[in-house]
Amino acid sequence: MSKRVIRTLDAPSPTGPYSQGIRAGNFLFVAGQGALDPKTGKITGEDISSQTRQTLNNIKSIVEASGLTLRDIVTVSIFLKDPDDFKKMNEVYRTFFPKDPPARTTVVASFVAPNMLIEANALACQG
Repeated sequence: MSKRVIRTLDAPSPTGPYSQGIRAGNFLFVAGQGALDPKTGKITGEDISSQTRQTLNNIKSIVEASGLTLRDIVTVSIFLKDPDDFKKMNEVYRTFFPKDPPARTTVVASFVAPNMLIEANALACQG
């Protein structure tokens, strides 16, 4: 099985020793993404709705850079700082996956960056 690193300027550059995404055969593994602006590298938005939108746009950019689409995502893991943000996160999430959404896990987590409210990763499969 071949392995290819996915890089795009439309998503934040990695802040450590990891790749934005790895394409292995028909699978794409998208690294955890937060609400970082790809141009500035800074967290955008102060509320969960805007941070969710930026996080999912970052995932979308990586998925599309691999030649796939959001429809190819089979599972998403969401990490929220505050469980009370679940409903508003879900409202934004629904706009990215309006039909036949992927499987999903949502957990509460703490983050090193104090202003970060959400992080998510994804697995996509071609075909």
